[in-house]
Amino acid sequence: MACTFLSKPICYSFSNQFEFQKRNALALLWFMRSLSKDAKNNGQARRKTLVILGTGWSGYSVLKTIDKKLYDVIVVSPRNHFLFTPLLASTTVGTLEFRSIIEPVRNTGFRDSTHYHLSYATSLDAEAQRIHCTSVLKPSHQYSLHYDLLVLGVGALTNTFGVPGVQDYAFFLKEVADARKIRNRILSNFELSVQPNINPDESKRLLHTVIVGGGPTGVEFGAELYDFVEQDVVRLYKQKSDDIRVTLVESNKILSSFDSRLQAFAEKKIKQRKGFNIVQSSVTEVASDSVTLKDGTVIPCGLVVWSTGLAPREFTKSLKYAKNRSGQVLTDRFLRVKDEPKQNVFAIGDCADIEEMSLPCTAQVAEREGRYLTKFLNSSCDEDKTGAFEFQSLGMLAYIGRYQGLSDTPQLKIKGVASWFLWRSAYLTRLGSWRLRMQVPLDWTKTLLFGRDISRVE
Repeated sequence: MACTFLSKPICYSFSNQFEFQKRNALALLWFMRSLSKDAKNNGQARRKTLVILGTGWSGYSVLKTIDKKLYDVIVVSPRNHFLFTPLLASTTVGTLEFRSIIEPVRNTGFRDSTHYHLSYATSLDAEAQRIHCTSVLKPSHQYSLHYDLLVLGVGALTNTFGVPGVQDYAFFLKEVADARKIRNRILSNFELSVQPNINPDESKRLLHTVIVGGGPTGVEFGAELYDFVEQDVVRLYKQKSDDIRVTLVESNKILSSFDSRLQAFAEKKIKQRKGFNIVQSSVTEVASDSVTLKDGTVIPCGLVVWSTGLAPREFTKSLKYAKNRSGQVLTDRFLRVKDEPKQNVFAIGDCADIEEMSLPCTAQVAEREGRYLTKFLNSSCDEDKTGAFEFQSLGMLAYIGRYQGLSDTPQLKIKGVASWFLWRSAYLTRLGSWRLRMQVPLDWTKTLLFGRDISRVE
């Protein structure tokens, strides 16, 4: 009995001791493996910090495709979304809704939620490898970030050429906020024109829009405005449809970068439209109710949309690097900034220009530069693996209204309805996500079936 009594506690004690030793052995093994892993990581180079300034075509292209296993990617931009700019003009009259052409930057996925900063880059200390920033939400909050590699993709501003009144009275078309302002002004002018006791001359002034600049942005805005007038205004403001005027002011030829035959076709179609006119001149002053041309002609108007070239941002101006005559930062064929001895600063998109291969400031160029730079960075900047940047244009597309477009590509140059179909198809496939690829066709269908939304929302 005693033996039986004693045997159970003794066996139980041995069992506990065995389990205890087993757990200790496993813990020690885990600890040794951790030490080995840490030693291995310490023996290798730490993950470098890549800071991207801007979320336009160039910066967003890098962000989407960079290997985040190789880099801690930090983005600094006053805009927390990517904007599909080729369709921006469509939002000014309600053909598309604003949120149908923007993709939140955070959807790309960050290693850490603090790796995106809704801020402006204000200055660069290249020697200390620090970028100084100011918060958009709280301007008094200023700070700096360290970088190992820096990508400048801050874009550019619309060039006013120093014309008096442009900053105060003209509307630009580069951001969603610009398109919203234009949309509200158009609707305000129409509503004001039908209110009691409005002078007929004042009503005509309100309904006169002047577009300054005959590039793709100016022409496509005019096309969207024409569709709005032809399809919706005649139904909703039919008593005022005869008073609508649109004047496109261009000092040279409209769509000058397109094939001459396509250019002539667009010009012919625009001039055939009732109330639409092309004036070959330049604007010398913009007032609250008119524009003045080079020859002294004063054109009364209710809206001025200004789309004439690009100018550098203040941040770009502050950089001490070599620049071209337009104020763009010069780079080599690997998109590295000239005069940067550390070769760890890159510049892409509208804020930059390749010294040996100057390219136009288009979304296509910016995106392709971003994709190349990603490849270069993912290869640890191995020049032999990637080679120098090369660019071959895929062509240009433009919408001119009434379901007609222009397609100027190396393979074909077409115009009319077939080109409009190509224009829509190409842009639909280039949208940043499947959500947008679903949303945009829904907006187009809604507009076709029910007309444009003319709600005025501040």
